[in-house]
Amino acid sequence: MTVPVQGKKQRFWLLKSEASCFSFADLQACPNGVEHWDGVRNFQARNFLRDEIKVGDGILFYHSSIAEPAIVGVARVVRGGYPDFTARDPNYEHFDSRATDAAPIWYMIDVQAVAALPIPLTRKMLTAHPLLGAMAVLKRGNRLSVQEVTASEWREVLAAGGLNIDMSEE
Repeated sequence: MTVPVQGKKQRFWLLKSEASCFSFADLQACPNGVEHWDGVRNFQARNFLRDEIKVGDGILFYHSSIAEPAIVGVARVVRGGYPDFTARDPNYEHFDSRATDAAPIWYMIDVQAVAALPIPLTRKMLTAHPLLGAMAVLKRGNRLSVQEVTASEWREVLAAGGLNIDMSEE
């Protein structure tokens, strides 16, 4: 299994999704496990999608708005930021009449499922972990749906979640 690892330019991210809207299982069920990550309507998160997240970056897939929010899977970025076409579709719940082809405003990326965590990491587990308790996702008031993850947090999440990988891959 090839899982993104720390490289010269590679970065790591946590993406939040409400499991009832789009779950990790939904991503896995997509053709080739690939789907666009759309609907982000926060400017800071948009800037990450547009300017920072690149092909090959690692993704921690986080289920929010459930009884026990948790990191449940690992994915990789397979297409960097491009205009979110759903913002221009009036039939889509995140339609934004200000978005145009010339000035798209909102951006998305394409992600590919890599593996479900054998041990989903709940907020309680993350908080109790000596190396993960300071993750951005745990900070009070942090509601961003796109958050950066450090390389050490990435490695610890994979280990604590039961993914045994060789970090020298890639």
